[in-house]
Order: sequence, then structure tokens, then C-alpha cells
Amino acid sequence: MTPNTEISDARILVVDDEPKLQRLVREVLIASGYTVLAANTGAKAIEMIAVQNPDLVLLDIVLADGVDGYEVARQTRGFSDVPIIMLTAKARESDLIKGFDTGADDYLTKPFSAKELLVRIRAVLSRARTAAADIGNAEIHCGSLHIDLARRLVTREGAELQLTRTEFELLCELADHSNQVVQHEQLLSAVWGPEYRDDIDYLRSYIRYLRKKIEANPAEPEYIVTYQGVGYMLACPD
Repeated sequence: MTPNTEISDARILVVDDEPKLQRLVREVLIASGYTVLAANTGAKAIEMIAVQNPDLVLLDIVLADGVDGYEVARQTRGFSDVPIIMLTAKARESDLIKGFDTGADDYLTKPFSAKELLVRIRAVLSRARTAAADIGNAEIHCGSLHIDLARRLVTREGAELQLTRTEFELLCELADHSNQVVQHEQLLSAVWGPEYRDDIDYLRSYIRYLRKKIEANPAEPEYIVTYQGVGYMLACPD
């Protein structure tokens, strides 16, 4: 299911069981022209995503009904590619990676400002819109890796790899410049947006986790090669 990704009239589902925070976020979004939906439990969030088909989900990790944000994201990815921004009081890398692995596109650490919230929402919606527009019939081969752009499918030696939306876009950006070093800033701007061009640690986390999925031995990567202090290269045999 593909969401409507026109930024100006996007419908955003806010999933949080803190009434004060939900109310504040709602006011900020409505003032910026967005239509706002709300859910305060994980079960309700999954139902609303399926029925209402929002354009973006703001998803708190800790929810009161026992269905946490990770589980909401995991179940959502079974039927929808709606962009998900996780809201979290946790900033440990292991928590962020867990969020990315379950299908989150971005995260915001509490407390956050209204400006930061709006910047992240616009960036994620813009990425979703660009990704939808860029889908074509192209296929990319890189050694035993096969990237099918139309089906958003990646296989290695014929076995399907389960990549999140952002992991797929990062791999495609590297593949578009295969056997060339792509600078950190270029990758961040192309995949996440210019607002992220200085978030090198963010990129490193994604590269590390992408390697776990596409490399036979992530500790000795065959495909994604690091050029220290510069960027990364997708190495493909001639």
C-alpha cells in the first residue's frame, strides 16, 4: 500500500499514550497544515494504519497496552510501507538499530522542539515522495547482489534480503555510484535529506546494519567498503 506523499496535505497518525505530548504535537502539526489522526495504544495504531492509510506515523516506543512501538512497526511492515518516525526517550544505538530493523524510517529523541519535529517530518515525507516517483523497471546487479527497483527487492545468491525502506534507498544510492567513493555528506543528503548532511554517526549506524544483511561476513565486508573520513563505496566486480 503506497501512501499519499504530497507534503502539503499529508495525514499524520500520532501514536502516544501521554495526553499532554499528544496534544502538543497535534497543535504543532495542525498549525503547519497537516491533518492529524491519533491513537493511544499499539493495537489501535495498527488498526488505524490499516483502515485510515495515513501518510506518516509518529510512533512512541513505550505504549500502555503491551503492544510497543517496535511491534506496531513490525506488524505494519507486513501490509504497509507508510513512513514511520519513532519517538523515544532512549538514545542508545542498540535501541535505534532495533527501531530501524522493525521498519522505522527515522527517530526523534525526547524532548524535541517543534522545529526539529517539523524538519524531520518534511524530510521523511519528501523521501517517500521521491522514492515513489523514482520507481522504474531498472535492475542492478553487483556480484551476487541483485537489486530490483520496481519490486523494491534485493537478493543475494537468489535469497531475498529483508531491508527496510531506508536501507533499500541507501543501497540504491551506493549502487547508482558503484565502484565510486560516495562522500558521507552526499549519502546523507541523497537518502535522508540536506538537513542530515552532518549526521555522520547516523550514517555509520545504517551502514553497519546494512552490512549485517548483505555481507557474508560483516566484519570483512565484500561489498560496502569504508574510505575512512571520506565515505563509502559499493564494490562490484567488472
